Amino acid sequence: MNESSTIATKWRVFCAVELPQALQEKIEQHVQRLRKIVPEAKASWSRPGNVHLTLKFFGDVEMNRVGKISEAASRATQTTSPFSIGVRGTGAFPKINQPKVLWIGIDDVQKELSNLQQSVETECANEEFPKDERAFRPHLTVARLRNPHRARELAQAHQELGFETLIVPVREIVVFRSQLSSEGSTYTVISRHELRRETTP
Repeated sequence: MNESSTIATKWRVFCAVELPQALQEKIEQHVQRLRKIVPEAKASWSRPGNVHLTLKFFGDVEMNRVGKISEAASRATQTTSPFSIGVRGTGAFPKINQPKVLWIGIDDVQKELSNLQQSVETECANEEFPKDERAFRPHLTVARLRNPHRARELAQAHQELGFETLIVPVREIVVFRSQLSSEGSTYTVISRHELRRETTP
């Protein structure tokens, strides 16, 4: 199958939690500070508007199966009430001294986010989408470092700056289509799924 037919028949899909504008702006401020501290670093920076809290990445999915992902997401949200998470702290994968990815951390003390992610995994598995064998490590990707030049210095600055805690409500999950181009990724909403509201006794 050639590239044009793949594009025509498959969509690159993922499921995520959208971030509020206030958090996007705070991430943008953090990024701008880093770029000023280590301007020579060769980093691929995430556009703040494109930063999401990914729950599951599907990769290329046949268009006629995309609807099954939305159906699975809808079922997953019916068993979860709205909750809040803390966004705080900074780090790098695999480690600060050998950074490939710079991230901002997620505080999921009550495991509500992890439980939601597991519900998504389970419902998607029921639609014959393979489960991710890796442990769920929620985070927000700030940058990818594909060049070692000044990478360690940038990662250390990222860690030293830190990220003050911001409480973020989680009220829905979104199924996105991702389209890649030379100018970066463009995300289009396929479907939104509101978490079941708590019932009053």
